[in-house]
Amino acid sequence: MRRKLVMAGILMALAVLAVAGPVWAAGSTGPLADVYSALTEWAQGNVGKVIALGMILVGIVAGIANQSLMAFAVGIGGGLGLYNAPTIIDTVFNATLTAGML
Repeated sequence: MRRKLVMAGILMALAVLAVAGPVWAAGSTGPLADVYSALTEWAQGNVGKVIALGMILVGIVAGIANQSLMAFAVGIGGGLGLYNAPTIIDTVFNATLTAGML
């Protein structure tokens, strides 16, 4: 019985991916392109800079309170990660193979 449920779930997931996959897979078009571009603009615009600065300041305060540089490093890492995440995501998902790479 359990094996049949697992197989039915796998088949249902494959059917959903077959129908909706081309819509979701489109990198620069589709229904989620506007949401992705808005979030990218927020992360790399003024909103993202304010949030990153807040992370760094909280890291500095936590580092002073705990007498440890690790909290400051986590604040810096979080701020840098927030700002650079859209670029990394674009690079990973838009990667192409050239003839020299094969």
